Amino acid sequence: MNRFLSSRNLGGWLLVAPLVAVLAVFLVLPIVMIVIVSFWQTTEFSIVPAFDLANYEFLFGSSVTYDVFLNTFRYAAITWALTLGIGFTVSWFLAFHVRSPTTQIALALLCTVPFWTSNIIRMISWVPFLGRNGLANQGLLSMGVIEQPLEWLLFSDFSVILAFVHLNTVFMIIPILNSMMRIDRSLIEAARDAGASPFQIMTNVVIPLCKPGIMIGSIFVLTLVMGDFITVRFMSGSQSANVGRLISNDVGLLQYPSASATSVVLLLTVLLVVAMMLRLVDIRKEL
Repeated sequence: MNRFLSSRNLGGWLLVAPLVAVLAVFLVLPIVMIVIVSFWQTTEFSIVPAFDLANYEFLFGSSVTYDVFLNTFRYAAITWALTLGIGFTVSWFLAFHVRSPTTQIALALLCTVPFWTSNIIRMISWVPFLGRNGLANQGLLSMGVIEQPLEWLLFSDFSVILAFVHLNTVFMIIPILNSMMRIDRSLIEAARDAGASPFQIMTNVVIPLCKPGIMIGSIFVLTLVMGDFITVRFMSGSQSANVGRLISNDVGLLQYPSASATSVVLLLTVLLVVAMMLRLVDIRKEL
């Protein structure tokens, strides 16, 4: 019996060995290297592989760091709130108002159309629409809503948030829609027969049962926004910054130890946020 169990365990380990090897080489090892490099010293012309806390001391001793992290959290929080509202509304419509399964699948696939092009192309497509002489300003001027073009539509926090929402909403729609499609419709009918209003059905039945999907979508959106740097650079016209841009600038200046230290802090921050969210909902029910 023990021989049978040991051979079965050995077979299981052999099955997962390739995946473990890939994760070790392409995930664990790079992270370990980043942590090691974050403690190295830098001189004017070289990088010295010697243990030093100067990178972290400079990082936490600068007020710019706190401003950049605050800006990153602000972008992430606003994007999360908007994508959650849009994602929940779209999922509600697809799950409870579209009766045909074929139409549901077609509309859900339609939400993935933006992924047929790269993120950069989707971001750049907003420039001719939001610019001073773009379609949005020209339309508002022709309707008499404004008397002169709006300057804040492009290269501003507004355009950054707009691009983030455009790029990441689908990551909120799919998990929430998956949760809603699993809800037993008899629960909705029972709540309706008991005299519950549509709002009460949503708050007392649908939302509690959709918490795993909401949490999965939230994790996707928050981690993607907090680690993004190219969107902030393009859509703010290099007038705003987040932690990703801070890391990108250090890499461009060949300040790899400083960039590594910032990356480690960002990674720990994201992991802390995800850990706090996972304590609220057991997403294993969704997996």
